[in-house]
Amino acid sequence: MQMHAVLGLGKQSRARLSRVLRNTKGTLTVGQAADILDLPSTQAAKLLARWAEQGWLSRVRRGLYVPVPLEARTADVALEDAWAIADQLFDPCYIGGWSAAEHWGFTEQIFRTVLVITSRKPRNRRPVIKGTAFVVRSVSNKSFFGTKSVWRGRVKVDVSDPTKTVLDMLADPKLGGGLRPTADVLGAYLKSKYIDRALLITYADRLRNGAAIKRLGFLLERIAPQEKGLIADCRARIKKGNVKLDPSLPPERLVTAWGLWVPKKWIGDTR
Repeated sequence: MQMHAVLGLGKQSRARLSRVLRNTKGTLTVGQAADILDLPSTQAAKLLARWAEQGWLSRVRRGLYVPVPLEARTADVALEDAWAIADQLFDPCYIGGWSAAEHWGFTEQIFRTVLVITSRKPRNRRPVIKGTAFVVRSVSNKSFFGTKSVWRGRVKVDVSDPTKTVLDMLADPKLGGGLRPTADVLGAYLKSKYIDRALLITYADRLRNGAAIKRLGFLLERIAPQEKGLIADCRARIKKGNVKLDPSLPPERLVTAWGLWVPKKWIGDTR
């Protein structure tokens, strides 16, 4: 990776850079710089490229930059906040899955990747940007509900709310890092201040994901059998057809009560 030392700026250039940074939040684009400085886009692009070459900005991708902290000795810096960058790169999007579970305190696992859920279909679904790895999952527009806006520095970023975080992982266990972590997150949710049984069912109805309902009911019988009302709500919503408890695990036995193909290790005493 090419290293750039931070170089000095002339009076006019310093004033322009200060103006741009005052009027942006964490990231800046060519379009923003052009509007702030009242310059043609081509001239603004050259100006940002020059500042990046001098070490005052760090290029994230074409046309997108982040400021370099004053204490940094080079422009080759790690992302200060990956969530804010994700919002710029994949909008419309929200932070979900294991990243949201970590945010809400549902897991003690430390994930080195940021999980982003978007309606876009990017070519690269596992980009690594300035040392930060992202996993990008595409969903339909119907899944864009149940989010909260949180402040990351001066930037507002959408993250799935506690209930939607759990439901998204039940709909696709890969978003939780697998079925076992997903079950652990569900257990943590049920014991947390965020638990909202009615909202969980409301979200499930809205998402219209039969597999999520079946997985929820099955897991509740295993880890929270006292949740009889929730289990009954799930059972009342079961539709025909069989699905895998975890698409990544072998379907070794059919649990007909839930219409789930389940690996032997998940059977236990559940029928």
